Amino acid sequence: MTIVKVGTRELKTKLSEYMQRVKKGETIIVTERGKSIGQIVPIQPTIDEKIQAVVDAGLADWNGKKYKPGKPVVINRSERQLSDLVVEDRDVDYLS
Repeated sequence: MTIVKVGTRELKTKLSEYMQRVKKGETIIVTERGKSIGQIVPIQPTIDEKIQAVVDAGLADWNGKKYKPGKPVVINRSERQLSDLVVEDRDVDYLS
């Protein structure tokens, strides 16, 4: 990202040139008598636009619908529960 400082007078006389630079991704800091008073920044694409760009590039498929996550499934592969391990850890006297 390129940042350019420009005075208000020059900005007024060359506004279309600076707007083209903003379209290309540059940030323009506007100054008045050497002090920064504002900035012109390019608009960031929305998440939908970013997703569409990935789809257009052929890196993903998407039907355009919102994703609805399912409820997580917990699988316990042992006889002991997590709560048993916590209780066991609490019973240890670390000061002995």
